[in-house]
Amino acid sequence: MPGTVAPSTSENTLLAEFVVAQLDGIRGAAHGLTEEQLRRTPTASALSVGALMVHALHTTSGWLDRAEAAPGRAASDQEAAEDWQANYADDFTVRDTDTVASLDARLDALARRVRSVVAGLDLTAHVPVPDDSPWWPAGVDGWSVRWVLLHLVQEVARHAGHADIIRESLDGATMYELMAAREGWPATEWLTPWTPLS
Repeated sequence: MPGTVAPSTSENTLLAEFVVAQLDGIRGAAHGLTEEQLRRTPTASALSVGALMVHALHTTSGWLDRAEAAPGRAASDQEAAEDWQANYADDFTVRDTDTVASLDARLDALARRVRSVVAGLDLTAHVPVPDDSPWWPAGVDGWSVRWVLLHLVQEVARHAGHADIIRESLDGATMYELMAAREGWPATEWLTPWTPLS
C-alpha cells in the first residue's frame, strides 16, 4: 500500500522508517507550493506548511541528538532553559532564505541521518529527561531510546496531519495525489497525481 512502511525483522529499521515516513508526509505537503504558499496560514492556526517543516527539523534533530548521546546528555540539553525558551519561536520561523527546495533538502538529509543513526542505537539505553521545559513530567528521570523514537513518530505524525490540512486549505491537494506527483505514479481510475492549478 502506498505510503506504508515496509515490514522488517529489525526493530531499529522499523522505528527509523516510521520516523522517516512522517517526515516524508510533511515534505509531501509542501510539494509544488510557491514560496508565498509555503508561508501562508489559511486555517485558524497560526501555522504554515513551512513553519511545520522548520519545527520538524528542529524537533527531530533534537530528539535524535538525545538518543545518540544516551546514556549521556546531548550538547543541546546543556543550553540554559531561559535561552532555549527565549528561542522557542525560532522552531517555527521560516526565514527569508528558506525555500520549498531548501527545506525539502534539509528534511531529506535529516531522513538519511535518522536511518544511519537509528541503525546503531541501543533501544534500551537511558535518555535523560531534558530540563529545558516546564512540560516534562516530574518524577521521571529518563526514557529509553525506544520511547524517544516512538515519541518522535507521534510528534512528527501530528504535525504531518497539520500540514495536510493546511495544504488542502491552500489548493485542495491531498496526500495521495501529492505522493503520486512526487513519486511519478501514472494516473489510475482511483487516483490522479496532483498538478498545479492553471
